[in-house]
Amino acid sequence: MTHDAINDPGRGDSWDRALAALAAGAEGPVLTPGEPGYEDELAVFNLAVTHHPAVAVGATDTADVSLAVRTAGTLGLAVAILNTGHGPALPATPDTLLITTSRMTDLTVDPAARTARIQAGVRFQQLVDATAAHGLAPLPGSSPGVGVVGYTLGGGASPIMGRAHGWAADHVTALEVVTADGEIRQVSPQAGSDLFSAVLGGKSNFGVVTAMEFGLFPVTRLYGGALFYAGTDTRTVLEAYRRFTTTAPDDMSSGIALFNLPPLPDLPEFMRGKPAVSLRLSYLGQADEGEALIAPLRRAAPVLMDTVSEKPLTAFGSLSMDPTDPTPAVEHFGLLDTLTEDTVQALADGFGPGSGITLVDLRHLQGAYGNPPATPNAVGARDAAFSLFALTVVPPGQDVSAYATSGADLFERLAPWLSEAKHPGFLSPADATPQQTRKAYAPEVYERLRAVKAHYDPDNTFRINHNIPPQENA
Repeated sequence: MTHDAINDPGRGDSWDRALAALAAGAEGPVLTPGEPGYEDELAVFNLAVTHHPAVAVGATDTADVSLAVRTAGTLGLAVAILNTGHGPALPATPDTLLITTSRMTDLTVDPAARTARIQAGVRFQQLVDATAAHGLAPLPGSSPGVGVVGYTLGGGASPIMGRAHGWAADHVTALEVVTADGEIRQVSPQAGSDLFSAVLGGKSNFGVVTAMEFGLFPVTRLYGGALFYAGTDTRTVLEAYRRFTTTAPDDMSSGIALFNLPPLPDLPEFMRGKPAVSLRLSYLGQADEGEALIAPLRRAAPVLMDTVSEKPLTAFGSLSMDPTDPTPAVEHFGLLDTLTEDTVQALADGFGPGSGITLVDLRHLQGAYGNPPATPNAVGARDAAFSLFALTVVPPGQDVSAYATSGADLFERLAPWLSEAKHPGFLSPADATPQQTRKAYAPEVYERLRAVKAHYDPDNTFRINHNIPPQENA
């Protein structure tokens, strides 16, 4: 931090002293608007979200996080958290101190206990590579570059192993949390269980999770990949997938994606500027069993590209082939209670070149997702059948706000089958209202979270999120 940045004439001497102490005490960078590195520190995957905090702190360890939180309290600033730049982050405003944790990448594996302990900046490819060396695996998301901690705090629905093992949050065994008073707390089902249970599903409302320990599974390979079809076969493939999910075993995790992509040269010819369909499949059983299970899908319509094969788990990212370049986009999430023939028709009718939607991603839940956790947490909506995600990429130079309602027509068509409930891991920036956030939790869970919030963060310091306000007079 430069001398001019510390001595901000608009803030006063107490501001200057607090920032000078933060800059002197933190190992990582402390940056204010206009300084070199400030914009880079705030980079996110969805470029539709822009941050403008008063201060950005690039934490290198838990001590940096604690000092940053204490400084925010001194200055009366809210605290926002940015782990790896993915997820539906909400904009950090000028009354905010934003902490980034991407430098915190320590990771240890205990093969005998089948657990891993990671810091907040670890991404999935790093974790999967490290655990695979011991014949073990976590419950990874679809993207190798997504941060493990943020994903898990929202529940963690693994398209690779989720139906077999349930929500990633249910397998967390310990957390390190920095609360609003700057205290570093080690919590688990045995110690600080109220905070432990609240953070898993309640996400960043209660503090900064700086480290996480969780169970691993003896999985090293899978039979999986993707089947691609022409967009003209959308209705047929959707119906085949609907039938497939009614009998799929729990060892089979799957999803279907509908694409309307621009004519990009790196895409296969059949996807350039044309609608397309992709079935993503991950089977933990033997390859011959998996081949027999998906045979009806291969016969449903002409397959234009087939990447399904035996794979090491370290290749999990190849199943969805998620994009890696940041782009501005508008997101919508929902849960489906069921998938019927009429649902399929509504989905096919609502998605196409005229819809303006770039991607619709439907993922099969059920299976072990419906199991209760060994230790209660705040991850709900366990009876949902499918998660639904719609994404509209905003063209270069266009105003993001002009696309805010993209996807509304599709969700209106699907209203008869959409759950009234939300899920903490499937909330968009547009869901950051008290009414929508409340839908992510059962009423009794929501009130419990408000009571925990009142105890650990009575001033709502952690409010740049899908906010759960503290209970009054708790």
